[in-house]
Amino acid sequence: MVSIGPIQLPDFPLLLAPMEDVSDPPFRAVCKENGADLMYTEFISSEGLIRDAIKSRQKLDIFDYERPVGIQIFGGDEEAMALCTKIVDTVNPDLIDINFGCPVKKVVTKGAGAGVLKDLDLMVRLTEAVVKSTNLPVTVKTRLGWDESTKNIHEVALRLQDVGVKALAIHGRTRVQMYKGEADWTLIGEIKNDPRIHIPIFGNGDINSPEKALEYKNKYGVDGIMIGRAAIGYPWIFREIKHFVQTGERRADPTIEERVEVARKHLIKSMQWKGPIAGINEMRRHYANYLRGLPNIKEYRNKLVRISTQNEIEEILDEIKEKYKDTVIESGKIVLENYHEHCPI
Repeated sequence: MVSIGPIQLPDFPLLLAPMEDVSDPPFRAVCKENGADLMYTEFISSEGLIRDAIKSRQKLDIFDYERPVGIQIFGGDEEAMALCTKIVDTVNPDLIDINFGCPVKKVVTKGAGAGVLKDLDLMVRLTEAVVKSTNLPVTVKTRLGWDESTKNIHEVALRLQDVGVKALAIHGRTRVQMYKGEADWTLIGEIKNDPRIHIPIFGNGDINSPEKALEYKNKYGVDGIMIGRAAIGYPWIFREIKHFVQTGERRADPTIEERVEVARKHLIKSMQWKGPIAGINEMRRHYANYLRGLPNIKEYRNKLVRISTQNEIEEILDEIKEKYKDTVIESGKIVLENYHEHCPI
């Protein structure tokens, strides 16, 4: 078992990364059903929440079926972070996570997210302000450092542990790298294997297959893995990794029917949470990912992003399910079986 304060997770837990405009309750629901052990909300601006910004408030929505679930906050002011923490406390998440890793300019220029990597003392003060403002476990997600010359993550881990952080998720890139290049897990492994570190260390970055997950588990010894982009349109990544870690064998890829039905479930939950208009509009960004790899799918994708009623969307999804029912997906590759009967090529 892996413990984050009182939260008990299974051995080698798989975490769904908090992703802006992605990790909302509908997306988290389909990931949870497919094996995510711990999930987080989209990040919430401490100042936005204090101002009672509608978008920030809505991100506080969590549901019992998601548990354990953490609410992630960000900011660069100690007083605002403390007050934000007290507001977050009122909705009873299982933990509070601090974002010190977001590399986007609009966050960094406000001295928040990865911007805090330039000032380790401020990072410690912000973290301590949150820890002192709640009885919930506090965790942190961060990066290796600001740039190649300031990879101070080892000192970060020790100092944040000292002020009461209960787990640390580390993305294996610097802020300057953004999402470019290959994530370097070497320092993540060194921190995990430092005898002075006694909190769980989770690795993040470039895990996109069961094979890679097991390789990095064995190579770096991390307590678990946080998965972000690989789960978009493919929530089955969690169950596939678990199966591979346990058996050493690849689980069968999701069928066309599974893909369509999860997209449908995602749509319905999106409409329930955001209302029919916003729910349909915001679901449009997901169809291409759910249908990725299917041959000659562009026409259907174009229809799905134009139509505006649930019935029409479900009719298109049913048509896709029928048309591609003999398309078998093996290890991420499309195999055509009697495909010409349904769509001449």
